[in-house]
Amino acid sequence: MRNKVIGILLVVITLFAVSGCGDSGNNTEESTRITEGTEEYRGFTLDNVLHSESNGDIHYNLYVPDSYDGSEPYALFFTLPGYEGLYFQGVGENLYSESFGFEAQNYIQDMIIVAPQLSDWGETSADQTIALVEYFLANYNIDETRVYAEGYSGGGETMSQVMGKRPELFTAYLQCSSQWDGAYEPVVENRTPVYFVIGESDEYYGSELTRKAYETLREMYRNEGLTDEEISQILVLDIKDADYFESQGMTNQHGGGGLFAQDEEIMGWLFEK
Repeated sequence: MRNKVIGILLVVITLFAVSGCGDSGNNTEESTRITEGTEEYRGFTLDNVLHSESNGDIHYNLYVPDSYDGSEPYALFFTLPGYEGLYFQGVGENLYSESFGFEAQNYIQDMIIVAPQLSDWGETSADQTIALVEYFLANYNIDETRVYAEGYSGGGETMSQVMGKRPELFTAYLQCSSQWDGAYEPVVENRTPVYFVIGESDEYYGSELTRKAYETLREMYRNEGLTDEEISQILVLDIKDADYFESQGMTNQHGGGGLFAQDEEIMGWLFEK
């Protein structure tokens, strides 16, 4: 906890330096742009708010390892929840209902984890996600070769739009039980690795939209001259059959997408990139 406090103090000092103001009586935009949460849940500080002039208030839950003191670059992971975890559902609902943010800690110890609670699964939330990523890259010591993203259900729709806008921000992206709503060309140009995983009979999306997104990207990579082997290193389609879910006690394939957080093959792919 002491190191976490030190890290927060370093951010505050940086913001004051940028604003050129050391007087607490002067409420500049730079020195007050973050409202820190006061509650914690399993190591996450809940309901921090980035006050963005162009994107409004952006709510997020934050895990910073106790070892972080700003002296060494850390990895960064963004996990976007499904509908049940959006902000209007209640503070922390994304963490209460999904385990991606907790399971990620088993793969990379020196990693900051951001679990936003946005307002929708469209372009507004995509722009807010980008603003939040840019904030962390600017204000924390982040290893920009290790910036990971995951989106489940509606969160996948949002994150696919983020990828269609700013794929260069990320090392790799895992899309779970969702559909692709973003542009493809920027992803191909940047060659950002993408892993698609969904149930074959997902009750909400089905699997055909995911297959289509995968085939579209694969064909674009082929047109760029990449071999099938090269493509397989940056693009994966993983369609799970009914047995995958039923063998783990789940009869609902869409809700069963939460099982992907405990799947070492899936999560391992993301954090090995």
